[in-house]
Amino acid sequence: MVAPHTQDRTQSVQNCMRRGASHDSRDYCSSRSSTGTRIGRLTHAWRNICITLRPPAKSVAMNITITEVPPADIPQTVDFVMRARAEIFPLLDAITVPPDLAGFEQVYLSGKDGKFLIARCDERIIAAVGYLPYDHRFAQLDYTGRRTVEIVRLYVTPEFRGDGLASQLCQALWAHAAAGAIEVLYLHTHPFLPGAIRFWEKQGFAVTDVESDPLWNTTHMERVL
Repeated sequence: MVAPHTQDRTQSVQNCMRRGASHDSRDYCSSRSSTGTRIGRLTHAWRNICITLRPPAKSVAMNITITEVPPADIPQTVDFVMRARAEIFPLLDAITVPPDLAGFEQVYLSGKDGKFLIARCDERIIAAVGYLPYDHRFAQLDYTGRRTVEIVRLYVTPEFRGDGLASQLCQALWAHAAAGAIEVLYLHTHPFLPGAIRFWEKQGFAVTDVESDPLWNTTHMERVL
């Protein structure tokens, strides 16, 4: 487990990651979108993504480590997130950096109740996830008086999916949250993301509300620490 609040400590997730060529793999994530936009136009300010891609024919065996993002690695981390976002949602604005990424150091490093982790394989960033203070934008959810953060930006490079890296990354993040006296982990996702709800349930989250919007059916979930 990653030592809470220690940027230069790493966690050995597993000594070997092996991928076969006969199965599709998925990573399941939540998303964050702005209000009043349409899914068909892909104009949402997505915070997280969920995709399905076939792994390469050649299996890989590499050492994986998980760390917090040191200031020197902010540009590389933001680039990783932006490239993943642009690849999966090519119709989104790929030039304008979202506010949380533009203010990465203030939000995730020095800001209260912010944290961002990356997984590396031979110095290459292959996965990421973070949390930031929940902004109380959903009127039907009441987290008044409880320290609540929102899980965002879960991405795993395609060839490293299906071997539990996303779960390992999340568990490391939960450890930081617990050490920081966070009380509630919040996220929201959608039924059209295959397997997303089930993935988060496996991470200890429970559904708290499902919106009736026929387009999104936004599913709100939480995990109480």
